Formats: sequence, structure tokens, C-alpha cells
Amino acid sequence: LELVKSSDKVFLEAYTSILGGVSKERLEAFYGKEVVVADRGLVENEAEDLIIQPAKAESVAFLVVGDPVCATTHTDLIIRAKEVGVKVE
Repeated sequence: LELVKSSDKVFLEAYTSILGGVSKERLEAFYGKEVVVADRGLVENEAEDLIIQPAKAESVAFLVVGDPVCATTHTDLIIRAKEVGVKVE
């Protein structure tokens, strides 16, 4: 919770699983910051520019419903981030 609140950018992955009953606006109010909904296109095609590169200089949170390493896309994101020196928690 504190990691998300202290992040400079927050993404909510929204295609491998859906966070039922909680709107983007409610999450933004809870965390006190903008939450970018990350659809499949963003995660698979724009992650390098929007998530990984900014994470080199800023704190970026990538929220996932359920187990974050179940989807191969999430594992790929972790691997690519680590390859360029991004700390992943």
C-alpha cells in the first residue's frame, strides 16, 4: 500500500484479470494519485516507453489483480525491467 502511495506513476493492468466492483476513480481517491489503466496494447507494445524507461528514474507501480507472475506478459515485463537495471519488488 505504501509503495503504491509513494510511487510517481501507477498503472493498473486491466486485461488478464478485472478488478470487480472498484472503479479507477475509487482507486485514485484511495491512493491519492492518478491511476493509468493499462490495457493489452499498452502492456505489450508501450511498456518500454511508458513503464520500464520511466522506472529507471522514478518509482512506478504496476498493479495486478491476483498473482503477478501467472501471466507471461507480467513475467516478461519483470525480466525486461531487470535487464535494464530497474529494481523490481
